[in-house]
Amino acid sequence: QVQLVESGGGLVQAGGSLRLSCAASGRTFSNPFMGWFRQAPGKEREFVAAITWTGSGATYPYYTNSVKGRFAISRDNAKNTMLLQMNSLKFEDTAVYYCAGDPVGAYYSPEYQYWGQGTQVTVSS
Repeated sequence: QVQLVESGGGLVQAGGSLRLSCAASGRTFSNPFMGWFRQAPGKEREFVAAITWTGSGATYPYYTNSVKGRFAISRDNAKNTMLLQMNSLKFEDTAVYYCAGDPVGAYYSPEYQYWGQGTQVTVSS
């Protein structure tokens, strides 16, 4: 019984920035991972970034190669919110972005127990 709600999507010019948020509520995860995936029309859902955390509060980010150096994932433990800061956006980043929690497989595979409804990110040329 976990709810994930994304926000922050929109239309932005190439080279611009957006910040996506994912608010989580409900029971705690079995596996301490949250991630971002995206899906463009006619394409498979692909991994973007993920973050895991320890009981001491340390966090560890992971990124797909195409967004390294441009995107930054973070988590506010107190607010139970995950953020994705997206800079230097490209037209190729245009997709519906989904928040995911509690993976049943590898963190980079789209095999998570919980998903948000998605938020549209459109990057114009």
